Amino acid sequence: MKPTLVLVGRPNVGKSTLFNRLTKSRDAIVADLPGLTRDRHYGHGKLGGKPYLVVDTGGFEPLVKDGILHEMARQTEQAIAEADAVVFVVDGRSGVTPHDKEIANKLRCLNRPVFVAVNKTEGLNRGMVEAEFHELGLGDPHAISASHGEGVRGLVELALDTFPEPQEEEGKSEAVRVAIVGRPNVGKSTLINSLLGEERVIAFDAPGTTRDSIAVDFERNGRQYVLVDTAGMRRRGKVFEAIEKFSVVKTLQAIEDAHVVILMVDAQADVSDQDAHIADFIVESGRALVVAINKWDGLDRYVREQTKAVLQRKLKFLEFAKFHFISAKENVGLDNLFKSVDGAFAAAMAKLPTPKLARVLADAVAKQAPPRHGLFRPKPRYAHQGGSNPPIIVIHGSAVDHISDSYKRYLEHTFREAFKLQGTPLRIQFVAGKNPFADREKR
Repeated sequence: MKPTLVLVGRPNVGKSTLFNRLTKSRDAIVADLPGLTRDRHYGHGKLGGKPYLVVDTGGFEPLVKDGILHEMARQTEQAIAEADAVVFVVDGRSGVTPHDKEIANKLRCLNRPVFVAVNKTEGLNRGMVEAEFHELGLGDPHAISASHGEGVRGLVELALDTFPEPQEEEGKSEAVRVAIVGRPNVGKSTLINSLLGEERVIAFDAPGTTRDSIAVDFERNGRQYVLVDTAGMRRRGKVFEAIEKFSVVKTLQAIEDAHVVILMVDAQADVSDQDAHIADFIVESGRALVVAINKWDGLDRYVREQTKAVLQRKLKFLEFAKFHFISAKENVGLDNLFKSVDGAFAAAMAKLPTPKLARVLADAVAKQAPPRHGLFRPKPRYAHQGGSNPPIIVIHGSAVDHISDSYKRYLEHTFREAFKLQGTPLRIQFVAGKNPFADREKR
């Protein structure tokens, strides 16, 4: 399981800037969490030597005793409690503030490693800036500049140093691990109970009933599965209904640990941007995916057509996945749903023979050559499989690092059709070969 780093601190100290630096993206994945009036950011850490998840929690107001800021503080405290490590971000130009001291008092009471990141220190004497923050009593401070990247990699590697490399799940168990995710009250627990034929997990007509990820062993048609029921990831605006734990971190980890994810969407509610955000995280994680549109039995023909149109528009990037219109409560459509789960798992674990990969690549290039990049045209020459879950195809050639995104999508579509890889994302990596005349040109 990937470790999780949670960024905390008072408002305007640069947490979001640090988040973008760690994820190498300014288009962060957004999840609307209970008790919060603004979006929270979740992403895959890409800076450092180990994989990890990053959570940006927003401003922390531990002294506020009621209202929205109290809800924000309570949820942030729970996020800290579920984190593997905490990065406490402070402002090196403002110095230690009473607000920083109150947050430090909270952090010292928790059994979690804490790393103090003294931000905005570009152009300052690092030793002098760090010295002031020793009084927080959280160990050695680390001067960084999130906006310039100074000291950030060293801080991350220090924070991750005690965590082992995540182990591959493949080969550990024959059971297929299936995570069921979606917004609250979409029917995730009802689906599991229908599959099991018993009330194994609590299913109640109120959002937020499930407060943690629950794994259940399950056998179907002679095959072993582990079904993981996750807490819902709530949309914004539900501030005072937010009594459940800050369990979205565990939902994200459940997605990471799964072989296949079933994304459940409520057909009787608006298909929201939150559904798309969850789907985006699943795709970025490289997990095989099946989409289940639940509560389909309660809709008339006109509403069904409208719902399909909205799904096509908002979830267009999930063209590789199978969509199923089901009723978990009435046990309708579940057989076909699990056939797609099996198919998605098989596609994610598929072995792609190198000779066939080379033939498919050659045929694709002969049919449509890559567009020129400047004076030269990229020349893909051969391909081989670089990994599975998701399948990774490595393409070698000259100037292939200049292949356009549109041509890359063309190759993805071609390989997907050739190997029938429905239900799983597909990764293509390009490796540019060395120019054999480069040394001769230097003479």
